[in-house]
Amino acid sequence: MLVNYTEEEKDLLARIMRAEAQLEGELGMLMVGNVVLNRVIANCYTFKNIRSIKDAIYQKGQFVGVNSSLFQAKATTNEKRLAERILEGEYYYPATNALWFYAPSPSSASCKGTWYEQPLVGKYKNHCFYQPKYGMCKELY
Repeated sequence: MLVNYTEEEKDLLARIMRAEAQLEGELGMLMVGNVVLNRVIANCYTFKNIRSIKDAIYQKGQFVGVNSSLFQAKATTNEKRLAERILEGEYYYPATNALWFYAPSPSSASCKGTWYEQPLVGKYKNHCFYQPKYGMCKELY
């Protein structure tokens, strides 16, 4: 287990994974889960006071999915299983060390080279992933 969590937080994680990446399929949802956990683990940038899954998900202005009906709806058994996989330590590139992601519009648009002044790591379907510059968040490396 990478972080301590409650059943409520596992459910929140499953729901934000769905709300942010349902159209990206299971792998895309898993990558969103990686970013959420990375924000709990990291002690850098605007994530210094994030110490729980709930803190990460509800951090102001971070996940637009919290306002989605997909987030408000109950998580399915399969979505909870996906969240459990992340909580047990599964990581998927390019989200391995990522703290940020976004979906460019239109979906055919290229990813920006940097986001929040951090380098692009890669793209999966319509999500671009960014990780902190090496050495900036030692907890992630």
